[in-house]
Amino acid sequence: MNNIILIGMPGCGKTTIGRALAKSLGRSFFDADQVLEDISGQTISELFAEGEEVFREVESETIVYLASKVRSVIATGGGVVTKEENMLVLRESGCLIFLNRSPEQIIKDLDITTRPLLSEGKEKIYNIYAKRIELYRKYADYEVGCGVEWGSILPEILAIVKEVGV
Repeated sequence: MNNIILIGMPGCGKTTIGRALAKSLGRSFFDADQVLEDISGQTISELFAEGEEVFREVESETIVYLASKVRSVIATGGGVVTKEENMLVLRESGCLIFLNRSPEQIIKDLDITTRPLLSEGKEKIYNIYAKRIELYRKYADYEVGCGVEWGSILPEILAIVKEVGV
């Protein structure tokens, strides 16, 4: 399928970088959270209000749909790695790139009021990072450190894409 799939923490820049990457490569871009809302007809907050399990089930359905895309850039939701079945489907679909941004940098830039999982406060970001860091690394084909300068990330990802031939 030759997709480029971005994984990482909420607020690490998957959507921003994904859009720029897709434009640079002349590919379609899909934000999994937006596609999930389009498919379900509900917002992420509404789905979470029904329970995280409900949200994760709809997320898995969305991942199957997105994995069927060809030569696209896909920005996943931050928690996609919590279900192995999601990651197996995505792995079959393309190259997984982990955008690793520190919790400190995320907290500095992120509006936590718009993120249901982070509504408990900034400390939750550290907890989520600690729980997921090994999962991101387990499933990623490549890891790219996301510092303060967004512009430096794109060339690094483009080099990976060229090297892998995705």
